[in-house]
Amino acid sequence: MMMRRLALVATLLTALAAPAATPPAVAQERVVNVFNWNDYIDPYMVQRFTRETGIRVRYDIYDSLETLEGRISAGRSGYDIIVPTGEPTFSRLARAGGLLPLDRAQIPNLANLDPALQAQVASSDPGNRFGALYLWGSIGLGVNTARIQALAPDAPMDSLRLMFDPAHARRIARCGISMMDSASDVIPTVLRYLGKNPDSTDAGDLREVERTLMAVRPFIRSFSTGGTIEALASGQTCLAFAYSGDAIQASVRAKEADRGVAVSYVAATEGAQLWFDLLAIPADAPNPENAHAFINFLLQPDVMAAITNHVRYPNGVPASQALVAPDVAADPAVFPPEAMRARFFTIGPVAQAAERTRNRMWARFKAGR
Repeated sequence: MMMRRLALVATLLTALAAPAATPPAVAQERVVNVFNWNDYIDPYMVQRFTRETGIRVRYDIYDSLETLEGRISAGRSGYDIIVPTGEPTFSRLARAGGLLPLDRAQIPNLANLDPALQAQVASSDPGNRFGALYLWGSIGLGVNTARIQALAPDAPMDSLRLMFDPAHARRIARCGISMMDSASDVIPTVLRYLGKNPDSTDAGDLREVERTLMAVRPFIRSFSTGGTIEALASGQTCLAFAYSGDAIQASVRAKEADRGVAVSYVAATEGAQLWFDLLAIPADAPNPENAHAFINFLLQPDVMAAITNHVRYPNGVPASQALVAPDVAADPAVFPPEAMRARFFTIGPVAQAAERTRNRMWARFKAGR
Protein backbone atom coordinates (compact mmCIF):
# COMPACT_ATOMS: atom_id res chain seq x y z
CA MET A 1 0.00 0.00 0.00
CA MET A 2 2.80 2.39 0.94
CA MET A 3 4.69 1.91 -2.31
CA ARG A 4 1.49 2.27 -4.36
CA ARG A 5 0.64 5.53 -2.59
CA LEU A 6 4.12 6.98 -3.07
CA ALA A 7 4.15 5.90 -6.70
CA LEU A 8 0.75 7.56 -7.25
CA VAL A 9 1.88 10.83 -5.64
CA ALA A 10 5.11 10.82 -7.66
CA THR A 11 3.19 10.14 -10.86
CA LEU A 12 0.71 12.93 -10.20
CA LEU A 13 3.36 15.53 -9.39
CA THR A 14 5.50 14.46 -12.35
CA ALA A 15 2.51 14.85 -14.62
CA LEU A 16 1.78 18.27 -13.16
CA ALA A 17 5.38 19.41 -13.63
CA ALA A 18 5.88 18.01 -17.13
CA PRO A 19 6.05 20.58 -19.93
CA ALA A 20 3.17 20.47 -22.36
CA ALA A 21 3.96 18.90 -25.72
CA THR A 22 1.78 21.34 -27.63
CA PRO A 23 2.36 23.19 -30.89
CA PRO A 24 3.06 26.96 -30.94
CA ALA A 25 -0.57 27.63 -31.85
CA VAL A 26 -1.60 26.88 -28.23
CA ALA A 27 0.71 29.52 -26.74
CA GLN A 28 -2.14 31.15 -24.84
CA GLU A 29 -2.71 28.13 -22.60
CA ARG A 30 -3.51 29.19 -19.03
CA VAL A 31 -0.87 28.03 -16.55
CA VAL A 32 0.37 28.74 -13.04
CA ASN A 33 3.97 27.94 -12.14
CA VAL A 34 4.36 26.77 -8.54
CA PHE A 35 7.58 26.42 -6.54
CA ASN A 36 6.86 24.68 -3.23
CA TRP A 37 8.45 22.53 -0.53
CA ASN A 38 8.67 18.80 -1.16
CA ASP A 39 5.77 16.69 0.21
CA TYR A 40 3.77 19.84 0.92
CA ILE A 41 0.47 19.62 -0.95
CA ASP A 42 -2.23 17.11 -1.82
CA PRO A 43 -1.76 16.28 -5.53
CA TYR A 44 -5.48 15.57 -5.88
CA MET A 45 -6.26 19.15 -4.90
CA VAL A 46 -3.91 20.37 -7.62
CA GLN A 47 -5.77 18.24 -10.15
CA ARG A 48 -9.08 19.58 -8.85
CA PHE A 49 -7.87 23.17 -9.31
CA THR A 50 -7.14 22.45 -12.97
CA ARG A 51 -10.53 20.78 -13.48
CA GLU A 52 -12.40 23.69 -11.91
CA THR A 53 -10.48 26.57 -13.49
CA GLY A 54 -8.89 25.22 -16.65
CA ILE A 55 -5.53 26.51 -15.38
CA ARG A 56 -2.76 23.92 -15.69
CA VAL A 57 -0.21 23.69 -12.88
CA ARG A 58 3.50 23.39 -13.50
CA TYR A 59 4.95 22.25 -10.20
CA ASP A 60 8.57 22.31 -9.00
CA ILE A 61 9.91 21.55 -5.52
CA TYR A 62 12.76 22.77 -3.33
CA ASP A 63 14.12 21.45 -0.03
CA SER A 64 15.69 24.54 1.52
CA LEU A 65 14.93 28.21 1.99
CA GLU A 66 18.37 29.03 0.63
CA THR A 67 17.47 27.41 -2.69
CA LEU A 68 14.17 29.29 -2.88
CA GLU A 69 15.64 32.68 -1.95
CA GLY A 70 18.54 32.34 -4.36
CA ARG A 71 16.23 31.53 -7.26
CA ILE A 72 13.77 34.36 -6.57
CA SER A 73 16.41 36.97 -5.72
CA ALA A 74 18.16 36.35 -9.05
CA GLY A 75 14.97 37.44 -10.85
CA ARG A 76 13.15 36.02 -13.87
CA SER A 77 12.50 32.75 -12.05
CA GLY A 78 9.34 32.11 -14.05
CA TYR A 79 7.37 31.18 -10.93
CA ASP A 80 3.93 32.54 -10.07
CA ILE A 81 3.53 31.00 -6.59
CA ILE A 82 6.18 30.42 -3.93
CA VAL A 83 5.81 29.29 -0.31
CA PRO A 84 8.53 30.96 1.81
CA THR A 85 8.75 30.73 5.59
CA GLY A 86 7.97 34.00 7.37
CA GLU A 87 11.44 34.37 8.85
CA PRO A 88 13.88 34.90 7.42
CA THR A 89 13.06 34.35 3.75
CA PHE A 90 9.60 35.86 3.30
CA SER A 91 10.39 39.05 5.21
CA ARG A 92 13.65 39.54 3.30
CA LEU A 93 11.99 39.06 -0.09
CA ALA A 94 9.20 41.46 0.86
CA ARG A 95 11.62 44.16 2.05
CA ALA A 96 13.71 43.78 -1.11
CA GLY A 97 10.71 44.30 -3.41
CA GLY A 98 10.73 40.69 -4.53
CA LEU A 99 7.03 40.05 -3.86
CA LEU A 100 3.85 41.36 -5.45
CA PRO A 101 1.25 42.86 -3.08
CA LEU A 102 -1.81 40.61 -3.00
CA ASP A 103 -4.93 41.95 -4.69
CA ARG A 104 -7.46 41.15 -1.99
CA ALA A 105 -10.37 41.61 -4.40
CA GLN A 106 -9.12 38.58 -6.33
CA ILE A 107 -8.76 36.46 -3.16
CA PRO A 108 -12.09 36.68 -1.28
CA ASN A 109 -11.14 33.51 0.63
CA LEU A 110 -8.54 35.50 2.55
CA ALA A 111 -11.48 36.10 4.88
CA ASN A 112 -11.23 32.42 5.89
CA LEU A 113 -7.84 32.89 7.56
CA ASP A 114 -7.48 32.89 11.35
CA PRO A 115 -7.14 36.56 12.48
CA ALA A 116 -4.99 35.57 15.48
CA LEU A 117 -2.51 33.68 13.31
CA GLN A 118 -2.52 36.46 10.74
CA ALA A 119 -1.62 38.88 13.53
CA GLN A 120 1.40 36.71 14.39
CA VAL A 121 2.43 36.57 10.75
CA ALA A 122 2.23 40.37 10.58
CA SER A 123 5.59 40.62 12.35
CA SER A 124 7.08 39.34 9.07
CA ASP A 125 4.42 40.84 6.79
CA PRO A 126 3.06 44.14 8.19
CA GLY A 127 -0.56 44.51 7.20
CA ASN A 128 -0.50 41.01 5.65
CA ARG A 129 0.15 42.71 2.32
CA PHE A 130 2.28 40.14 0.55
CA GLY A 131 1.38 36.71 1.92
CA ALA A 132 -1.53 34.41 2.72
CA LEU A 133 -0.93 31.95 5.56
CA TYR A 134 -0.73 28.40 4.20
CA LEU A 135 0.60 25.90 6.77
CA TRP A 136 2.43 26.23 10.07
CA GLY A 137 4.17 24.05 12.58
CA SER A 138 7.17 23.74 14.84
CA ILE A 139 10.73 22.45 14.75
CA GLY A 140 11.83 19.67 17.04
CA LEU A 141 13.00 16.07 17.04
CA GLY A 142 11.92 13.10 14.98
CA VAL A 143 12.76 10.07 17.13
CA ASN A 144 12.78 6.30 16.89
CA THR A 145 12.34 5.75 20.62
CA ALA A 146 12.98 2.01 20.67
CA ARG A 147 16.30 2.21 18.81
CA ILE A 148 17.51 5.19 20.83
CA GLN A 149 16.66 3.60 24.18
CA ALA A 150 18.37 0.36 23.16
CA LEU A 151 21.62 2.36 22.87
CA ALA A 152 21.01 4.98 25.58
CA PRO A 153 18.37 3.81 28.08
CA ASP A 154 18.71 6.92 30.23
CA ALA A 155 18.60 9.44 27.36
CA PRO A 156 16.14 12.34 27.87
CA MET A 157 13.59 11.65 25.12
CA ASP A 158 11.80 15.01 25.49
CA SER A 159 14.87 17.25 25.50
CA LEU A 160 17.16 18.91 22.97
CA ARG A 161 20.01 17.37 25.01
CA LEU A 162 19.27 14.23 23.02
CA MET A 163 20.72 16.02 19.99
CA PHE A 164 23.05 18.69 21.39
CA ASP A 165 24.66 17.00 24.40
CA PRO A 166 27.69 15.03 23.12
CA ALA A 167 27.34 12.51 25.95
CA HIS A 168 24.01 11.41 24.47
CA ALA A 169 24.77 12.05 20.79
CA ARG A 170 27.88 9.85 21.00
CA ARG A 171 25.83 6.81 22.05
CA ILE A 172 22.96 7.46 19.65
CA ALA A 173 25.21 8.01 16.63
CA ARG A 174 25.31 4.28 15.85
CA CYS A 175 21.68 4.31 14.71
CA GLY A 176 21.99 7.54 12.74
CA ILE A 177 21.58 11.23 13.54
CA SER A 178 20.37 13.64 10.86
CA MET A 179 20.55 17.43 11.11
CA MET A 180 18.29 19.79 9.19
CA ASP A 181 20.39 21.63 6.59
CA SER A 182 19.24 25.13 7.54
CA ALA A 183 21.21 27.64 9.57
CA SER A 184 18.15 29.87 9.96
CA ASP A 185 16.26 27.04 11.69
CA VAL A 186 18.99 25.38 13.72
CA ILE A 187 20.86 28.36 15.18
CA PRO A 188 17.84 30.00 16.91
CA THR A 189 16.97 26.66 18.51
CA VAL A 190 20.52 26.21 19.82
CA LEU A 191 20.42 29.74 21.22
CA ARG A 192 17.18 28.87 23.03
CA TYR A 193 18.71 25.59 24.25
CA LEU A 194 21.58 27.61 25.74
CA GLY A 195 19.19 29.99 27.48
CA LYS A 196 19.89 32.86 25.07
CA ASN A 197 17.59 35.05 22.99
CA PRO A 198 16.86 33.09 19.75
CA ASP A 199 17.38 36.34 17.80
CA SER A 200 20.74 37.09 19.42
CA THR A 201 23.54 38.37 17.20
CA ASP A 202 25.97 38.80 20.10
CA ALA A 203 29.40 37.49 19.11
CA GLY A 204 29.83 35.67 22.42
CA ASP A 205 26.47 33.96 22.10
CA LEU A 206 27.27 32.82 18.57
CA ARG A 207 30.65 31.46 19.66
CA GLU A 208 28.83 29.41 22.29
CA VAL A 209 26.43 28.12 19.62
CA GLU A 210 29.36 27.12 17.44
CA ARG A 211 31.05 25.28 20.32
CA THR A 212 27.81 23.42 21.03
CA LEU A 213 27.39 22.38 17.41
CA MET A 214 31.02 21.43 16.90
CA ALA A 215 30.89 19.20 19.99
CA VAL A 216 28.26 16.99 18.31
CA ARG A 217 29.49 17.32 14.71
CA PRO A 218 31.39 13.97 14.77
CA PHE A 219 28.13 12.16 15.57
CA ILE A 220 25.97 13.61 12.78
CA ARG A 221 25.62 11.19 9.89
CA SER A 222 23.87 13.47 7.42
CA PHE A 223 22.55 16.96 6.76
CA SER A 224 19.15 16.80 5.13
CA THR A 225 15.86 18.64 5.01
CA GLY A 226 13.97 17.13 2.09
CA GLY A 227 15.17 13.59 2.80
CA THR A 228 14.20 13.49 6.47
CA ILE A 229 10.84 11.79 5.96
CA GLU A 230 12.25 8.78 4.14
CA ALA A 231 15.34 8.53 6.36
CA LEU A 232 13.21 8.30 9.50
CA ALA A 233 10.47 6.12 8.00
CA SER A 234 12.93 3.58 6.61
CA GLY A 235 15.01 3.40 9.80
CA GLN A 236 18.15 4.87 8.22
CA THR A 237 18.04 7.54 10.93
CA CYS A 238 16.83 7.21 14.52
CA LEU A 239 17.11 10.89 15.48
CA ALA A 240 16.51 13.92 13.28
CA PHE A 241 16.22 17.63 13.91
CA ALA A 242 13.15 18.20 11.75
CA TYR A 243 9.98 20.07 10.92
CA SER A 244 7.01 18.69 12.86
CA GLY A 245 5.06 17.58 9.79
CA ASP A 246 8.06 15.77 8.31
CA ALA A 247 8.44 13.70 11.46
CA ILE A 248 4.70 13.01 11.55
CA GLN A 249 4.65 12.01 7.88
CA ALA A 250 7.58 9.69 8.61
CA SER A 251 5.56 8.11 11.41
CA VAL A 252 2.61 7.49 9.06
CA ARG A 253 4.81 6.02 6.34
CA ALA A 254 6.64 3.78 8.80
CA LYS A 255 3.32 2.38 10.04
CA GLU A 256 2.14 1.74 6.48
CA ALA A 257 5.39 -0.02 5.59
CA ASP A 258 4.98 -2.27 8.67
CA ARG A 259 8.69 -3.08 8.98
CA GLY A 260 9.04 -2.57 12.70
CA VAL A 261 9.99 1.12 12.56
CA ALA A 262 8.13 3.50 14.89
CA VAL A 263 8.69 7.25 14.68
CA SER A 264 7.30 10.09 16.77
CA TYR A 265 7.67 13.87 16.92
CA VAL A 266 8.96 15.62 20.04
CA ALA A 267 8.48 19.34 20.70
CA ALA A 268 11.34 19.70 23.18
CA THR A 269 10.79 20.90 26.73
CA GLU A 270 13.32 23.70 26.19
CA GLY A 271 11.06 25.16 23.50
CA ALA A 272 10.23 24.57 19.87
CA GLN A 273 10.47 27.20 17.17
CA LEU A 274 7.10 28.07 15.66
CA TRP A 275 7.11 28.91 11.95
CA PHE A 276 4.59 30.04 9.34
CA ASP A 277 4.73 29.36 5.60
CA LEU A 278 2.98 31.83 3.33
CA LEU A 279 1.63 31.72 -0.19
CA ALA A 280 3.26 34.57 -2.10
CA ILE A 281 3.60 35.86 -5.66
CA PRO A 282 7.04 36.93 -6.97
CA ALA A 283 7.11 40.53 -8.20
CA ASP A 284 7.95 39.39 -11.74
CA ALA A 285 5.46 36.50 -11.87
CA PRO A 286 4.42 35.89 -15.50
CA ASN A 287 0.82 34.90 -14.59
CA PRO A 288 -0.27 36.92 -11.54
CA GLU A 289 -4.01 36.53 -12.18
CA ASN A 290 -3.66 32.75 -12.24
CA ALA A 291 -1.57 32.96 -9.08
CA HIS A 292 -4.35 34.84 -7.31
CA ALA A 293 -6.83 32.20 -8.48
CA PHE A 294 -4.62 29.43 -7.11
CA ILE A 295 -4.31 31.09 -3.69
CA ASN A 296 -8.07 31.69 -3.54
CA PHE A 297 -8.70 28.02 -4.38
CA LEU A 298 -6.34 26.75 -1.71
CA LEU A 299 -7.92 28.84 1.05
CA GLN A 300 -11.24 26.96 0.85
CA PRO A 301 -11.88 24.98 4.06
CA ASP A 302 -12.35 21.60 2.33
CA VAL A 303 -9.20 22.07 0.25
CA MET A 304 -7.09 23.03 3.26
CA ALA A 305 -8.52 20.09 5.22
CA ALA A 306 -7.44 17.71 2.45
CA ILE A 307 -3.96 19.22 2.44
CA THR A 308 -3.62 18.91 6.22
CA ASN A 309 -4.78 15.28 6.04
CA HIS A 310 -2.13 14.59 3.42
CA VAL A 311 0.90 16.43 4.81
CA ARG A 312 0.08 16.43 8.57
CA TYR A 313 0.65 20.15 9.13
CA PRO A 314 -1.99 22.48 10.62
CA ASN A 315 -3.28 25.21 8.32
CA GLY A 316 -4.48 28.78 8.74
CA VAL A 317 -8.19 28.20 7.98
CA PRO A 318 -10.13 27.44 11.21
CA ALA A 319 -13.25 26.23 9.37
CA SER A 320 -11.19 23.40 7.88
CA GLN A 321 -10.60 21.68 11.20
CA ALA A 322 -14.08 20.15 11.34
CA LEU A 323 -13.32 18.52 7.97
CA VAL A 324 -9.93 17.10 8.97
CA ALA A 325 -9.74 13.34 9.51
CA PRO A 326 -10.48 12.50 13.19
CA ASP A 327 -7.11 10.82 13.79
CA VAL A 328 -5.27 13.85 12.40
CA ALA A 329 -7.40 16.38 14.28
CA ALA A 330 -6.81 14.48 17.54
CA ASP A 331 -3.03 14.22 17.10
CA PRO A 332 -1.34 16.70 19.49
CA ALA A 333 1.75 16.68 17.30
CA VAL A 334 -0.34 18.11 14.44
CA PHE A 335 -2.63 20.39 16.47
CA PRO A 336 -0.61 21.10 19.63
CA PRO A 337 -2.59 21.81 22.81
CA GLU A 338 -2.17 25.11 24.60
CA ALA A 339 0.19 23.62 27.20
CA MET A 340 2.56 22.58 24.43
CA ARG A 341 2.21 25.82 22.50
CA ALA A 342 3.16 27.76 25.62
CA ARG A 343 6.71 26.45 25.11
CA PHE A 344 6.88 27.54 21.47
CA PHE A 345 8.81 30.61 20.38
CA THR A 346 9.03 32.67 17.21
CA ILE A 347 11.98 34.43 15.64
CA GLY A 348 12.30 37.90 14.19
CA PRO A 349 14.35 39.33 11.32
CA VAL A 350 18.13 39.36 11.65
CA ALA A 351 20.35 42.07 10.17
CA GLN A 352 22.14 41.11 6.97
CA ALA A 353 25.61 41.34 8.51
CA ALA A 354 24.56 39.04 11.36
CA GLU A 355 23.02 36.63 8.85
CA ARG A 356 26.35 36.44 7.01
CA THR A 357 28.12 35.69 10.30
CA ARG A 358 25.65 32.91 11.04
CA ASN A 359 26.02 31.44 7.56
CA ARG A 360 29.82 31.40 7.82
CA MET A 361 29.53 29.60 11.15
CA TRP A 362 27.13 27.11 9.60
CA ALA A 363 29.56 26.40 6.77
CA ARG A 364 32.32 25.70 9.30
CA PHE A 365 30.01 23.43 11.26
CA LYS A 366 29.02 21.38 8.22
CA ALA A 367 32.65 21.10 7.16
CA GLY A 368 33.60 20.08 10.69
CA ARG A 369 36.37 22.64 11.12
